[in-house]
Amino acid sequence: KILLILGFLSTLAVIALIAVAVTQNKPLPKNIKYGIVLDAGSSHTNLYVYEWPAEKENDTGVVQQVEVCKVEGPGISGYSHATEEAGPSLAQCLRQAEEVIPSKQHQETPVYLGATAGMRLLSLENKSAADKVLSSVEKTLRSAPFNFQGARIISGQEEGAYGWITINYLLGNFKQVLYFFLKSGWTKLLHSLRSISETSGALDLGGASTQITFVPNEFSSESPENLLYFRLYGKDYLVYTHSFLCYGKDQALQQKLARDLQASTSNSSLFDPCFHQGYQRTINISDLFKNPCTSAKEKQFPFSQLYIQGEGDYQKCRRNILKLFNKTNCPYSSCSFNGIYLPPLQGDFGAFSAFYFVMNFLNLTGEKSPVALDKVASTIESFCARPWHEVKTAYHQIKEKYLSEYCFSGAYILSLLENGYEFTEKNWQRIHFLGKIGSSDAGWTLGYMLNLTNMIPAEEPAVPPLSHGSYVGLMVLCSLVLVSMILFAWLLFHKPKCLQKGIV
Repeated sequence: KILLILGFLSTLAVIALIAVAVTQNKPLPKNIKYGIVLDAGSSHTNLYVYEWPAEKENDTGVVQQVEVCKVEGPGISGYSHATEEAGPSLAQCLRQAEEVIPSKQHQETPVYLGATAGMRLLSLENKSAADKVLSSVEKTLRSAPFNFQGARIISGQEEGAYGWITINYLLGNFKQVLYFFLKSGWTKLLHSLRSISETSGALDLGGASTQITFVPNEFSSESPENLLYFRLYGKDYLVYTHSFLCYGKDQALQQKLARDLQASTSNSSLFDPCFHQGYQRTINISDLFKNPCTSAKEKQFPFSQLYIQGEGDYQKCRRNILKLFNKTNCPYSSCSFNGIYLPPLQGDFGAFSAFYFVMNFLNLTGEKSPVALDKVASTIESFCARPWHEVKTAYHQIKEKYLSEYCFSGAYILSLLENGYEFTEKNWQRIHFLGKIGSSDAGWTLGYMLNLTNMIPAEEPAVPPLSHGSYVGLMVLCSLVLVSMILFAWLLFHKPKCLQKGIV
């Protein structure tokens, strides 16, 4: 009888322990937080919605993009002559964010707007207009049901640094936590992008500026204004970053056209090797020289419009583009162009924004194995050589303005990376063209939000030696062993009568 009672009590104890373990590890209701960042670029504005579990907001990889909305119309800098329309242009995407985020969380959801090179140029050209545009944007964002946290023009250094933070955060380079990537299937890319310095460099290309950011292998005090210090997750990072205003793909094209026009024989027709043969475009001279990137090159012309005719000559196009990069003067041990210090390139690089969009259009963004440099050049050359009528027919779904500029953009990207930053055949395959990492777009916006919400701690968060689930499971195992030992001891020293009779 005693044996039966002990067995019954032991069984109850085991059931109770298992019930506790199951109850403790039952998934809790999701407590999700949200954040909104608007990327007000030179050519357009994107609104991003991010979410993260509130109880894990300091873990790597838990912040994910859940929505992106492209604002109709130009970037906010395009409203310089109708500043009151800049803010209302964002209304549709803000309504879309309202639908994605539960209404009860609207008031606690922070919303940020960061304006980049387009507004930096407008501020240089017409500060009053830039201020009015930001004022209109702020008025609209304040009227939305979210927690408005600011609308401002960010510097080129900030844009480069936040892009670097974004891709390294998403790739898990700040902490050895692979949960996010195991779920999303990005472990292969994660390992391919690991560099000696444990972080990946960032290459960002917009319409009006371009940024290069990475951790150099050796540190120099030659150009301290290009170095930024970060302490993230208990590690120190000294990061090189530089932003080239006027060297985004749109402004680079404007610079090239202004230079070509100056070199022409005062003729209103310009044969341009960077456009497809058969392509024609007419532009106003006043529009070409209206911003700080080209205004210094302005001179008087006996005509008000320029007629551009495409030639489709890639090699000649590259030669024209090279004139944009001044490599003659370098006051440092090494330079990129225009006398700007550049330490030796180090590690792998993630190239995103227009770098990705252009190369993806040309089918040169293979994730498994990067395309060799000579294959990239020959692909762009072949595309440029195609007559305009053929290209237009093959890609009829793409807007003519964008389609007509892919030849120039492809040639410009190669010139910037090869001649500007001095990537070679040897390290070309260390450039990975990234559109998304997991579910999030590669870009500066996530890094911006992480910084402003203090979601990346300076020190490694303290964690218990065992998770709660592991602790409960271990307790159950120990309890089972203990009960088994007690039963065994009792049987050993107090043999039941039935066993004794069997022995007799």
